[in-house]
Amino acid sequence: MSQFDNVSVLKKANVYFDGKVSSRTVVFADGSTKTLGFMQPGEFEFATSKKELMELNGGSWQVLLPGESEWQTMQAGESFTVDANVTFLVKVSEFADYCCSYS
Repeated sequence: MSQFDNVSVLKKANVYFDGKVSSRTVVFADGSTKTLGFMQPGEFEFATSKKELMELNGGSWQVLLPGESEWQTMQAGESFTVDANVTFLVKVSEFADYCCSYS
């Protein structure tokens, strides 16, 4: 899906890691949410409170998922899912444009 129709977007940005990661929350008519975000170069640790689907729209990243010992390199068009109440690591060397869906 390349666009979201009939949604609301929260005006205030979610800003993390000294501004190296930012996102905007998109709210759908049924109350579900997604975030559209951008990561600059760096290494980041994220903690989840809900199950998340992370879709990479542009750029690339390496991810270290819970319980894994090997980093996975992903390019635009690829995605991964993480369960609720876990942490995972992301390394970005240039940039990463992403969409995160929550369930």
